[in-house]
Amino acid sequence: MKKLNLTLLLAMLVFCGFSQNKQDSSYWKKGGMTSISFSQTSLTNWSGGGDNAISTNGQLNLFSNFNKGKNSWENTLNMEYGMVKQGDQGVRKSIDKIDFVTKYGYKNGGEWYYSALLDFKTQFAKGYNYSNTAGVDDVKVSNLFAPAYVTLSLGMDYKPSEVFSAYISPITSKMTIVNDDELSNQGAFGVDPGDKFRGEFGAFSKLAVNKNIMENVNLKSTLDLFTNYTDNFGNIDVTWQVMVNMKVNDFLTATVNTSLVYDDDVDYIDKSGNNKGPKIQFKEIIGIGLAYKF
Repeated sequence: MKKLNLTLLLAMLVFCGFSQNKQDSSYWKKGGMTSISFSQTSLTNWSGGGDNAISTNGQLNLFSNFNKGKNSWENTLNMEYGMVKQGDQGVRKSIDKIDFVTKYGYKNGGEWYYSALLDFKTQFAKGYNYSNTAGVDDVKVSNLFAPAYVTLSLGMDYKPSEVFSAYISPITSKMTIVNDDELSNQGAFGVDPGDKFRGEFGAFSKLAVNKNIMENVNLKSTLDLFTNYTDNFGNIDVTWQVMVNMKVNDFLTATVNTSLVYDDDVDYIDKSGNNKGPKIQFKEIIGIGLAYKF
């Protein structure tokens, strides 16, 4: 497994190095968007009940794409972090994401590319299942690089337009890192108890859509699918992310973010610390705030 991971990594470096040697600034397309949103609820003598609350969410999305001749190199970095404070509770994390993808392709004719892909996912800070019961501690369930997911793969990429792409790889190495002693001792995220690394070999597919569905409304969606050849083949790990960005003016924007995740190696730990086994995970965030696109 380690030799395979090294081979895939070296292959990707060769591909990326080749595209860099051919680079010309006129063939690069770069840009991104940064945004910050706030929400506040303030109640005074409110008969319907409720709590005062304030939340904030920051987001940075960057891309840098190179196209020249038969060479295509796409890079994206998406980062988000959010916090919320409700009533007498302390400040709690609401969203936390670091997602980097680089994909190199060499066109073989038509709309298909021989491709190599590196996908890296982790988060900034510790995550907890928060307890609302006095005297009951919050349960730590994640941390920086716990987990971190690294996917290395070789395959074919179908790109009929700038709107849609479908990457298919029968040669994929997926690595799970749990760089936290407490979580690794628990065997979190599918690693063996006490281990901080788990390697898998299987098939991977990544579908992506980026389309302006109407004036000032953009839809971005990615769907990642992975199955392990040697362990429970046919069980599919799913990561599906959707973002709708609605531009009000040059600086004001409204966004809707959803994430659906299923991994049968990841167990859900409830607020009392009980293991409930693998579950479908879903997250939705709706925000209105300031944004700058460049």
